[in-house]
Formats: sequence, C-alpha cells, structure tokens
Amino acid sequence: MYDFAYHKPTSIADAVKILAADPDAKPVSGGHTLLPALKHRLNQPSALVDLSGIAELRGIKREGDTIIIGAMTRHGEVATSDIIKSAIPALAHMASTIGDTQVRNRGTMGGSLANNDPAADYPAAAMALGAKFQTDRRTLAAEDFFQGMFTTALEPDELLIAIHFPVPKKAGYAKLKNPASRYSMCGVFVADGAAGIRVAVNGAGPGVFRQEAAEAALSANWSPEAVAGVKQDPDGLNSDIHGSAEYRAHLVTVMTKRAVLDAG
Repeated sequence: MYDFAYHKPTSIADAVKILAADPDAKPVSGGHTLLPALKHRLNQPSALVDLSGIAELRGIKREGDTIIIGAMTRHGEVATSDIIKSAIPALAHMASTIGDTQVRNRGTMGGSLANNDPAADYPAAAMALGAKFQTDRRTLAAEDFFQGMFTTALEPDELLIAIHFPVPKKAGYAKLKNPASRYSMCGVFVADGAAGIRVAVNGAGPGVFRQEAAEAALSANWSPEAVAGVKQDPDGLNSDIHGSAEYRAHLVTVMTKRAVLDAG
C-alpha cells in the first residue's frame, strides 16, 4: 500500500464537494474492485471517499410502477427485500447469485454498476428492464450509462445516487458461473415490460448488450422454444482459458431459454 487521504462524508453534497476538489480522489462503496487494485498499485488515488456513511444512498422503495434502489444498497438487501421479491423477483434472484455470503453482505448495487465489469450481473437487469440512473446532477438511461468495459458515463466527480427499475409484467434471469471466481461466463436477463420485450446479456462479451434476434422471437412467441434457434455471432465475444467465443455464443442461447423458463 501507499499513503493516501481518507474521507468519510455523511452527505451526498459533502462527498461531491470532496471529489470535485481533488480530481485524483476515488469514491469507494463495497471496495471489492478498488481495494485489490490499490493493493497491487494498479490504481493510486490521492484520497478515498468512503460512501458508507451516507444514509441517503441506501434503501429500497416502490413509487407507483417503479422500484427505486439506493446506490449503496447491498446485494444481500436486494436479495431479501420483500418489495423487490414482490415486484421484480428475478432481480432479487439475481442478487442472491452474486459471489458468496461475504460478498453479498459487503458489495453494493451502485458500486457494481459504476464499475461495469463485463461479468457483473446487474448491468443485464438494468438494460433489460430499461432502468434509469439517477446521479447527483442528472438522470441517464441504461443505454447511455454503459459505455464499454469498465466504463460508464459518470464523470470523475459525479455520484450515482439511485437506480429506478420499472416493474415489468414478467422477467427472468439465468447464468453460468465460473466455478472458481463465481463471475458470470454468460448471463441473460429477459423482461417483458413498458419498454417492450428485452433480452440483455452479460459475461459473454466485453460489455452488456441486447440480443435483438431473441427479442424479436419472444415478441412473436414467448417460450423457450422460440429462442432455441437464435444463434449468437461469436465475433467480438470474450475468449479465454475459461471458454472460447464460440462456447459463450452457444451459452447465450442456452441461458436465454433458461431465463424465459425462469420468467414463466
């Protein structure tokens, strides 16, 4: 490790003020990505701004047909929330599959989304459900928020405050986890909601993406059989020691079928 300043603000305004005053400062939520990067000196911020003391960043509530989840809400809270289980059970199920008990009790939804790891789960839910991202200064659609591997539209001094999920008619999620890391080799979230039928894929490529052929097939016939013949192009998908691009392309079809079954 090396020397850096540490701040623990108790309000969003104070956190934004600290970040604006020091362009090399970094916000930290659960710390599952940032702290290992600090340990290996892959990231060397001048200061850490600990967001865990900001109560207004946590919580789950329903307003009409929208579920609003604070950015500092932990995975375990999402997984066990009666509000989410009732409105979007697939999202609660997704949260229950993240990492292990320790990870779910420490990691946060906002931290995962702001980090935008290609194998993270939440981006697929946000994309499929048509979520809106509320920051300290604006609101962004999922399509505008995610900009590529580990990249989002957030400015260096901008904080993600909450995520707004429209309640769908039905939704489902399925993934194949790497048995060692528990990260997603391929995950698919399907939803039938106000934005229409959407199919979003995580883990298989360098970023979350929509499978438009599967969306068209499900729009005509909502069933696992409807997507059985959908073929994902392997070009551009991840390929590593854990699985080739062709293997991940095959998984897109398999996980889409399972997600439709999960949705009912």
